[in-house]
Amino acid sequence: MRHSLPRLGLLAAAAMVVSGCSVLQEDKIDYKSAQRGSTLDVPPDLTQLSRENRYNVPGAAVSASSFEAAKPAAATVGTAASKIGDVRIERSGSQRWLVVDRPANQLWGPVRDFWQENGFLLELDQETLGIMETDWAENRAKIPQDFIRSALGKIFDSLYSTGERDKFRTRLERNANGGTEIFVTHRGMVEVYSTTEKDQTVWQPRPADPELEAEFLRRLMVKLGVAENEAKALSASAPVATSAKVATVNNVPVVQFNDNFDRAWRRVGLSLDRTGFTVEDRNRTEGTYFVRYVEPMKQTEKPGFFSRMFGASSPESKPERYRVVVRSNDNSTTVSVLNAQGQPDASPSAQRIIKVLADDLR
Repeated sequence: MRHSLPRLGLLAAAAMVVSGCSVLQEDKIDYKSAQRGSTLDVPPDLTQLSRENRYNVPGAAVSASSFEAAKPAAATVGTAASKIGDVRIERSGSQRWLVVDRPANQLWGPVRDFWQENGFLLELDQETLGIMETDWAENRAKIPQDFIRSALGKIFDSLYSTGERDKFRTRLERNANGGTEIFVTHRGMVEVYSTTEKDQTVWQPRPADPELEAEFLRRLMVKLGVAENEAKALSASAPVATSAKVATVNNVPVVQFNDNFDRAWRRVGLSLDRTGFTVEDRNRTEGTYFVRYVEPMKQTEKPGFFSRMFGASSPESKPERYRVVVRSNDNSTTVSVLNAQGQPDASPSAQRIIKVLADDLR
């Protein structure tokens, strides 16, 4: 592994001596795929976390359209919505998604082009499943633009690193009106020192960044034909306060929040994408996600091992499977966890899953 943090520290110190300051371009995005060349490290083993995902795009084949058409119209609770042309953005708390009045097959190509134009390679590109995922990439705009870097240019560009990598998952779902809902979720890693001498580093997860998700949704709106100033205005709409709490019902832990089923289903799906779950299947008519949960952890000394399952004592342990169930009554929703056999689960693993979801849904 390249030790980018020590090197970055030395260069930053030198830059401050020469130029007196360095400016972080935190308001800009300039991604460079880790696979485009040999200048960037890739966090070890991370590409294995999501390779087994299976997604059914809701539609007639899985009765999602007939299910939604049969539901009475419900008032939007906790969601702000704005629309320009055939594109609108909806927001609930820190979560946002796009609703586009076009069929999914007309959007797949433009969305794929969008990620490539923004400096990413696609690690997962499965139109039939309605999901694409980028590789790990670095936001080079976060690197200090100081005198030394300007003078050296790209000759020693590989010496600079942010110590962060980002991956984005895009999910397209058909809706009952023939349009498409587009969800973008972020996963992040950070390189940190693993020794007191600061001579070794490891990669570990960092929290998902809702504002980074929002920025890419805004840019995607522009790609889909919304003017730049209009996209900024729509994405800047004030969030509506939402709350999610952990409760106990019939001696099992649950998450409770105020939202109707349509919004709750979308929000729970976004949270599962964000927080390290592998969604193996889903049944919207029953409000059920079939998942595996991979708990991220620091890279150990054993090569090739990055993550473990809840309760697993070794990397060879078989993963546990769960069902995450969404139940709504008007504008009140309860999310519970069942075991693989469909029975209520009050185990420590289920309690941790509930806490992870509640933290993200708040």
